[in-house]
Amino acid sequence: MDLIISLDGYASAEGWPGWWGLEAPEYLAWLEREGQKQYTYLLGANTYRLMSAMSAQAATADSGFSKTEAASLTGLDAVPKVVFSSSLREPLNWPNSRLVGGDAVEAVAEMKRSGNGPMSTLGSLSLSRSLLAAGLVDRFRLVIFPVITGRTGMERIYDGYPDVALEMVGSRTFDGRLQLLEYVPTVLSCPPGTAPK
Repeated sequence: MDLIISLDGYASAEGWPGWWGLEAPEYLAWLEREGQKQYTYLLGANTYRLMSAMSAQAATADSGFSKTEAASLTGLDAVPKVVFSSSLREPLNWPNSRLVGGDAVEAVAEMKRSGNGPMSTLGSLSLSRSLLAAGLVDRFRLVIFPVITGRTGMERIYDGYPDVALEMVGSRTFDGRLQLLEYVPTVLSCPPGTAPK
């Protein structure tokens, strides 16, 4: 599960550019290397609509994206994507996208049992929350951007989450300002040291 967040836990903010305008060479190079790890990306309908439109826009001559942003977005065309939705219909326009209309938790559990290779979420806050709550997340990775978007922040990430213990297994600073934190998550039935209710 991969998320980018502001320091105060928002996925985006009104009026702010993508990556809060703080994408930089080290971070973008890391994203490029991550993209070469042959993940299957898991996403919900809203993220599919947003990201497929951005990828199509990035492929145009006057996209408005920087060269690096455009390459990152159009590069997603080549990677396998599984889209969980009851509202979308096949065929999906974004290359290498497969639609799953059933229960996402059951489908991902089966994909893990079948040994489909490494998977990662792409945005998709509701899907990520469901997979975490079901105990299907092996790694919980955050890239924290050094901004507080208390007035303009949108999409609070942790609302609706279960209680989760996190064991840190890695960290890194990109470009002297972005912080990557990687954890192994354990969903808790109750706070540590208390009896289940």
